Amino acid sequence: MDGNGRWAHQRSLPRSAGHKQGVEAVRRAVRAALELGIEYLTIYSFSSENWSRPPGEVNYLLDLLRRFIRQDVVDLHAADVRVKVVGDRTSLSADIVTMLDECEHLTRNNKSLNLVVAFNYGGRQELVHAAQQMAAQVSAGQLALDDIDPDEFTRHLYTSGTPDPDLLIRTSGEKRISNFLLWQLAYAEFVFIEEHWPDFNQESFERAIDEYVGRERRFGGLTAKAV
Repeated sequence: MDGNGRWAHQRSLPRSAGHKQGVEAVRRAVRAALELGIEYLTIYSFSSENWSRPPGEVNYLLDLLRRFIRQDVVDLHAADVRVKVVGDRTSLSADIVTMLDECEHLTRNNKSLNLVVAFNYGGRQELVHAAQQMAAQVSAGQLALDDIDPDEFTRHLYTSGTPDPDLLIRTSGEKRISNFLLWQLAYAEFVFIEEHWPDFNQESFERAIDEYVGRERRFGGLTAKAV
């Protein structure tokens, strides 16, 4: 979800205004996903690298998360949206961890949309975490070395139980993965759009999906039309 700061700069507004409008774009994306019948929507809300930003901006982003959960979790639950948060929680403050846990618990049985929120998430960090877990299990005699295969590895990722993405949409003209879902995006289709994230709406979403539908997906084999 790129371009919050650039969106604000173009309007001579503080970066915080861009982040605030970015939250509105998240709400629009969730409504669009529900209307379009999408089963899984994953958003990259805060990366493990975002801690390097100025402290004032980091604190504002954390407060935005708090406000989003307080204000939106009831509406998400009413809309039958299940929320799953993926990322490292060990360095987060206790109040945020509690809010994330409560949000997941409240919405755990919902089925209309799975909203996966990547928060304090980094793809390399996730892979190292999975490797450490499997190494510990092998050392303890709980897992045989020969049993480690792609399926076993996937079960140790933060996203365990969530299907791999079919489509990655990146806004603001950026054309890189930026440490996002490095394992899971192996066969995803990428669509890059010029709009900054605060301008993202259902029309943007539908255009990206239309482009995806026109792709031929081979998965290393024969041609298969995207569905």
